[in-house]
Amino acid sequence: MRRRSVLSLLGLGGAGWIASRAADGLAASAQETGRPWPFEPVATPLPVNSDGLSAAQQQRAYREVAVEDRLVVPEGFRSDLLAAWGDPLATGRFGFNNDYLGFVPLGLNEALLSVNFEYISPIPWSDGFAEVVGQPLPWGELVAALASRQGVIDCSTLAANDPLLSTIRAVSDQAMADLGLGVIHLQRQGGIWQRTPDRRERRVDGLAGWRDPGARLPITGPATAVFMAPQCLGYDDGLGAAAVGTFANCAGGTTPWGTVLSAEENYQSQVPEAVFADGSAAPPSTMPFVCRATTLAGLGNPYGLAGNKYGWMVEIDPKDPAAPVRKHSALGRFRHEAVAVRAVAGEPLVVYSGCDRRGGHLYRFVSSGRVSRPEDPANSRLLEAGELQVARFAADGTGEWLPLRPETPVQPFRPGRYQAAGLTCPVDLPHSDRLQAGGELFRDDAAVMAYAKRFPTLAALYRGDGEALQGAILIDAHLAASAAGATPTARPEDTEIDPVSGDLLVAFTSGAPGSRGGADPAIFRGPSGEASWEHGWVMRLGDDPAPGRGFRWRMAVTGGEPWAGGLGFTNPDNLAIDRQGNLWIVTDRSAKSAASDQFGNNSCWFVPRAGDGETAACFATGPMECELCGVSLDQQERALFLAVQHPGEVQGRRQPGSEEFQAHRLQDRQGGTIEQLRRVPLGSNWPSQAPGRPPRPGVVAVQRRNGQPLLGA
Repeated sequence: MRRRSVLSLLGLGGAGWIASRAADGLAASAQETGRPWPFEPVATPLPVNSDGLSAAQQQRAYREVAVEDRLVVPEGFRSDLLAAWGDPLATGRFGFNNDYLGFVPLGLNEALLSVNFEYISPIPWSDGFAEVVGQPLPWGELVAALASRQGVIDCSTLAANDPLLSTIRAVSDQAMADLGLGVIHLQRQGGIWQRTPDRRERRVDGLAGWRDPGARLPITGPATAVFMAPQCLGYDDGLGAAAVGTFANCAGGTTPWGTVLSAEENYQSQVPEAVFADGSAAPPSTMPFVCRATTLAGLGNPYGLAGNKYGWMVEIDPKDPAAPVRKHSALGRFRHEAVAVRAVAGEPLVVYSGCDRRGGHLYRFVSSGRVSRPEDPANSRLLEAGELQVARFAADGTGEWLPLRPETPVQPFRPGRYQAAGLTCPVDLPHSDRLQAGGELFRDDAAVMAYAKRFPTLAALYRGDGEALQGAILIDAHLAASAAGATPTARPEDTEIDPVSGDLLVAFTSGAPGSRGGADPAIFRGPSGEASWEHGWVMRLGDDPAPGRGFRWRMAVTGGEPWAGGLGFTNPDNLAIDRQGNLWIVTDRSAKSAASDQFGNNSCWFVPRAGDGETAACFATGPMECELCGVSLDQQERALFLAVQHPGEVQGRRQPGSEEFQAHRLQDRQGGTIEQLRRVPLGSNWPSQAPGRPPRPGVVAVQRRNGQPLLGA
């Protein structure tokens, strides 16, 4: 009753009328102006250049807006749910927080879809578990049991028969079962992609190999010399060159020969990230198990997992469920987010990836061997040996690749460059006490210069004989790259190769500084020269893989409000590029922060190649509190696949009538102020849409209702 009274007092009609006003205005204007979009753009909650409205029309259309708890796609399109958390899948279930989607065609009407399962959102996961999975979960009991310890415990201190350990394992086992990788089988029936059971469907979770040693994941490359060393400075899990499971699987890439590379990203939330100078792991006790009402972390602690076995690029062959899932150490260990593969006959294989942290780096791997045919499955062997390199950008639009080898000079980025731009970021380097694991923060140029004098090369920082020395550097790739002088960047979250130009496109999600580093302000500047720009960019990088050759770069797309120089979205995350070179972008705005609420729900955007990054249209908006990710196209470009991740992450399931009103001050295209009132649901019921039902992450296929290609006939 109170909600209806507020609406009436504010002069607003029914909820449907509010939601439709901006869309109606946009559609009418598109008809009047003949805007050349290949679809009718989805209405956004803030004025954008692509809406085709005049300033006066924007004033009317955006004064009152309602956000919706559903996946909104253009008129004439449909979205079909393929799979969602809890659905049966092979020997387990479809996991939680689906991310990267690797589409592997088996023909025109059959395909396999590899799916990453990244992490657990405690509120919707614990609340919906019993209903979705059909099993009880002692979540409340565990939260209460750990309350006196502030929710934190090192499980190695508990006796094997301690009832508390049993309760912890009851929760952590289920969480690990919801992480890792999955493969689902798709068929196109009646022109629509649907999931159908098949023997090739597969599930590899966070504890694969914990009970069955034969299911462990083998590790290839130089780091195996570290894992096989008879003695080490730190913790040894005793498993040699193998790992238990995979988790924190975020973005990824599909190879030309049909395997999928899955990126282990925020593993530092589950196992210790810090390693010693010889590459050995910090003890599991340094990352204890954490369980509070809104937090679940340290999942590796109850199992004694070694942190140096995570943070790798993982390869899976969706077509062969018996093929081992491997971790390739030659590609380096860092917070991998995305991968792009360049395979040209007669040339080395080149693999690009980014480290998603504030101040993380952009990497390139160049194989020792050469590609025979890009489609040859034997190319997987090329991922086992080669050179990992890291990018150093210059403000003039050029750059070079620095090799991460023992003889590489130590020449770190200077913290004074942050200070000159008005920022207070530190530089994170391998700890100067080489008997300590992890990094050390430096805020003074003189201290950095003294550090470089003390440790002139990477060989002076790391320990090991032969291959083990190279392995230690690769295990600690982020800090080694910082020591080598790599450019700290703005959270590189995706890398894709343009099929038209051959350029590498890189999504840099946010240039805001962090407590352990930030982006180089000489490279990552806002539209008006801002030294800190939280809304992100997409960079176009022209690379020459020949030895000793560098690259050229330029910012191709800028996030942010249109009146501030952006395209109307914030935090570009995953990318896809169609055969015509058009760019598809999905966004990752944190629902836990109100700083960017004006952008509304996360969304999917279309950037036409012809516009050279100057304009974009919204193709889809997601349900409440979700992230849209994993954007992928089928081979005929008739379907766009999207992963709807963590709907209801902050508020959980939406109860009937649960909503809030927000006030936003926006600008029309002529700079006039729009005082907007926005109605926002609290929580989510996606995909069921039924009031009071729990939200479930899931994967959808978006297609035209008439069966035509996404961009028209």
